[in-house]
Amino acid sequence: PLEGLGSEHPLELHGTYTMNMILSAIGRHKVDKRDSFREGVLYLPEQQTDVFFITLNKSESDYTETTLYDDYAINETLFHWQSQSRTTDTSPTGQRYINQRKHKGKVLLFARAYKQEDGFTSLYTCLGLADYVSHKGSAPISVVWELRDGIPGRLLGVASKAE
Repeated sequence: PLEGLGSEHPLELHGTYTMNMILSAIGRHKVDKRDSFREGVLYLPEQQTDVFFITLNKSESDYTETTLYDDYAINETLFHWQSQSRTTDTSPTGQRYINQRKHKGKVLLFARAYKQEDGFTSLYTCLGLADYVSHKGSAPISVVWELRDGIPGRLLGVASKAE
């Protein structure tokens, strides 16, 4: 099970999920109301949790120039992630990322290799909770996160970026 979120939820570390399953598990979808979330980042203020939905291999036909973020595994526990293009290092959101450890915020990562595979929307793998290590730049901010648990082997090869 995925530990450290502080509330009851059905998520499992390295489990695979649709976006709707994740939104239900974290309380965004309710029986009588479905959230219309479409972005790659979601902040849950009541849980002090940032949830990131990462597509590792982005196609220019599926993403705009401003959303072709450079997200990749540095190794099995370090992950390079870019914020939304309009997020600066001095903005409240940027400061929340940079000061995540200090303020005891949580960062939860979900990743998938491609947006679609074989004509179907790809499932996200729960990479678990991560902690801030360092950052560079602004708008977007490039952040290095340290995963509390390693990236599963089935995703590590596609998540890594040859430098």
